[in-house]
Amino acid sequence: MTLEQLRQQIDELDNEMLGILNKRMEVVKHVGELKKTTQTVIYRPEREKQIIDRLAEMSQGLLTRPAIEAIYLEIFAVSRNLELPERIAYLGPEGSFTHQAAESRFGAMSDYLPLPSIRSVFESVDTGRARFGVVPIENNLEGIVKETIDLLNETDLKIVAEVVIPVHFTFATKSEKLSDIKRIYSKDIAFGQCEKFLNEYFNGKDEEFFVQVDSTSKAAKLASQDEQSAAVCSHIAAKLFDVPILFDNIQDSSQNRTRFFIIGKDFVNQKSEKDKTTIIAKLPDDGKPGTLVRFLQEFENRGINLVKIESRPVKEGETFNFWFLMEFDGYFLDENVQHIMKKHESDIKWLGSYVKMV
Repeated sequence: MTLEQLRQQIDELDNEMLGILNKRMEVVKHVGELKKTTQTVIYRPEREKQIIDRLAEMSQGLLTRPAIEAIYLEIFAVSRNLELPERIAYLGPEGSFTHQAAESRFGAMSDYLPLPSIRSVFESVDTGRARFGVVPIENNLEGIVKETIDLLNETDLKIVAEVVIPVHFTFATKSEKLSDIKRIYSKDIAFGQCEKFLNEYFNGKDEEFFVQVDSTSKAAKLASQDEQSAAVCSHIAAKLFDVPILFDNIQDSSQNRTRFFIIGKDFVNQKSEKDKTTIIAKLPDDGKPGTLVRFLQEFENRGINLVKIESRPVKEGETFNFWFLMEFDGYFLDENVQHIMKKHESDIKWLGSYVKMV
């Protein structure tokens, strides 16, 4: 078979897919109209995961689960925008890893609002200027994002979903040769996480050669304006500012991952096959030793798997008291979870139950 014949086959298949997608969108339109009459939330992460799980299980061809997920997350995003366009706030600037996490769930068509701080993302969702917000919660190498935890405690917003993305840095430049590069722009943490690559290619350069800026997005923007420079940045930032990528995946660790929360107001997910729940526990100081130990023992007694516990200081008062952010497997309406939540109703703040990704 000739190349031209193969291309003709592809064109015919594309025509069929376009017709099927248009039919799907017609059904989506009716779903949107029904949801409007019943005041139902458009974004349903548990339903999207259910569809991807089903398709990945039945796939008999070359498409892997990650490929199916990538294709259908974009289809879901287009579908949601047909049902009801929604604004998504995220910790900016454009081209940040948070931007990448937001697009991975809401697609390229959504209305995005980059904001300068995590607090401003929370405020935009709380006031209704954005339907959802995307904020970082932890990096597996750098640890927890304390500001996000504190704001979950201070506000009444809920966790809608979690998103986990690999942190891949690229080396982007408009220079034709490495020897032409006079400076490299990036954020301090990115320089630190790409130390092996930088030592291998730029060993012996003085500190002024490595220019620290506020974000990897800004690094890409500066590199786009300076042909004698380069940027250590995200793939999305290099693409956004049209800076050619010379080297990809230059980070020291291939296991670098960042987890993000999608936050919303007055949002409750339906139960899925695999859920995680996040709560804040403020245990009473009754003067008796072992208060936290006894509380944790209740989870084991009820067969609940705790996956994370983080302590944060109580800022009121003069004593050294703490509250705890806790994550565990299960849905908040599960019988064993409800037993603990009702028993400690005055001590627990429920932040959300959502599809477990890690």
